[in-house]
Amino acid sequence: MTSNSSSAASTYDVVLIGGGIMSATLGAMLRQLEPGLSIALFGRLDDVALESSNGWNNAGTGHSALCELNYTPLRPDGTVDISKAVNVNEAFQVSRQFWSYLVETGQIPNPRDFLTPVPHMSFVWGPENVDFLRRRYAALQQHPLFEGMSLSTDAAQLSQWMPLVMQDRAPGQQLAATWHPEGTDVNFGALTHRLIDLLRGKAGFDLNLGHEVEDLKPAGSNEWDISVRAMHGGAERRVRAKFVFVGAGGGALHLLQKSGIPEARGIGGFPVSGQFLRCTNPEIVARHQAKVYGKASVGAPPMSVPHLDTRVIDGQRGLLFGPYAGFSTKFLKQGSWLDLPRSIRMDNIGPMMAVGRDNMALTRYLIQQVLQSSEDRLRALRDFVPTARKEDWELITAGQRVQVIKKDPVRGGVLQFGTEVVTGAGGSIAGLLGASPGASTAAPIMLTVLQRCFGTRLPQWEARLREMIPSYGVKLGQDAALCAQVRARTRKTLQMEG
Repeated sequence: MTSNSSSAASTYDVVLIGGGIMSATLGAMLRQLEPGLSIALFGRLDDVALESSNGWNNAGTGHSALCELNYTPLRPDGTVDISKAVNVNEAFQVSRQFWSYLVETGQIPNPRDFLTPVPHMSFVWGPENVDFLRRRYAALQQHPLFEGMSLSTDAAQLSQWMPLVMQDRAPGQQLAATWHPEGTDVNFGALTHRLIDLLRGKAGFDLNLGHEVEDLKPAGSNEWDISVRAMHGGAERRVRAKFVFVGAGGGALHLLQKSGIPEARGIGGFPVSGQFLRCTNPEIVARHQAKVYGKASVGAPPMSVPHLDTRVIDGQRGLLFGPYAGFSTKFLKQGSWLDLPRSIRMDNIGPMMAVGRDNMALTRYLIQQVLQSSEDRLRALRDFVPTARKEDWELITAGQRVQVIKKDPVRGGVLQFGTEVVTGAGGSIAGLLGASPGASTAAPIMLTVLQRCFGTRLPQWEARLREMIPSYGVKLGQDAALCAQVRARTRKTLQMEG
């Protein structure tokens, strides 16, 4: 179906492919910066935010490295490297500022529609892990972005922070946890809807749902011809765009390959599926109010760090534990089993084979996860909830993630666990590949797209960009006063206190 078609025009300044948080964020930013741009969005499903952006298809963690231990690896000399944690937190602060701007200007009336304050915690057990957490805490607490973090090894304090986790825990274990009050639970599905609402009904924006982009080809003068098919009825149409953003989750890889841009050659995708246990007992849900992250198993991908998460979806409290990783050849949850084989090309088969050779630990981990029984999953849950009963939890399938595989001059190919912006054709096309921290850093990722693809317009946009994102062009970690000011302002605007 097609909704909100404001004109019959077949040529647009901007075409957004994909109905998730990334396309919605870019569209909302461009509307703030240059309201006269004509923008069309094409999504293959009948609503926006039905794939990875959907509230139940991800953990909803506002990824700011307050609790995620995989962002702070231990160096060989025993010190903790916090550089990635700082970068992730910096990025989330940009997203917070953009959301705050939309709230302050009345474009999003109520931040609680998509964001809920939920403390972020790291939780470990055993002497070695407790020592690591102490070192991590010592390194982070000195940085202005992490001010407000607390550490405790006291059972009484831990019971106050996370009573469900501590109930009936075996005595004698060495335990430690960090706690930060400035964590968030974000319903990225709801946020996507709010951002699309900003565009919907405005002149110059066409929302085309139930439409799949099947091909895109250069049309000369840095423009693109885009072939679109209606999912209901099969009608075909062609549109032309001066700029194309491919934000179709795992489906972005196929479209970037079809575009023919050299920058997409040699890139492959490794799909990883995920499942969560969702609590069905409201009394248990009510006893936990935090996002508690532990340490990943050896060989596990970063997205598989175990965590017990308070969720708030459409005003309803929930509780998730997971994820349990799996493997599927689909690139989207509602994709095709042929997605992976169809993505293999002569230019990327070498890097993909090299990654398979060098990641045997990951392969073994995925096989173990796929073969897990319900009892295996329950045992993992009981590391976090000792009193967990099978009848209080149900298994749900989360969104599909596709990790980036790239050529490497030394190893032949490497598997990346972040997000990557691919641009080409003089900046007339951009696409997003990868996963975590993903949605949490949508705003800074879109700033990267603007810088690479709209460079000639940036000087005239700079004042508005600073209005939207006061720290634009500045590293908050290097300016303690501005960092404190920005955090205080966004904390108040987004109602993160309490």
